Amino acid sequence: MFIKKYFEEIKLEENRITLGRTITETDIVIHAGQSGDFFPHHMDEEWCKTQPFKKRIAHGTLIFTIAVGMTAQLINEVAMTYGYERLRFTKPVFIGDTIKVKVSIKEKKDHKKPNYGLVTELVEVFNQHEELVMLCEHILMVERKSQA
Repeated sequence: MFIKKYFEEIKLEENRITLGRTITETDIVIHAGQSGDFFPHHMDEEWCKTQPFKKRIAHGTLIFTIAVGMTAQLINEVAMTYGYERLRFTKPVFIGDTIKVKVSIKEKKDHKKPNYGLVTELVEVFNQHEELVMLCEHILMVERKSQA
């Protein structure tokens, strides 16, 4: 869905939650091929049995990529990504886990370009047990409705 929501119209603590997405073995294999990350933590079931989690875990970068994609259900035509900060993987995600993403407006501030403001979204990813598995801050540069 496309919207136009200007800097002044965005409210602190607004939030939205995505639908769920189940992580599959195919996701892991494709991501390994695209990223070159074939670490045994993701690819070697037998080796993983000797490790603390006892099974393969999804790449953190895979979870980040899927989570960001899940938030693209809503596209603000007057905003663009400025960057991501404070990325953390707080729990492993396993094959068969279902994740969903909560996006909350955390902060708004001025930008050096007077026609824009910066909006920081807190992006939280939860598994099917409502456990936080990843979080980061997504910074957006958003047009002002009233041009300075």
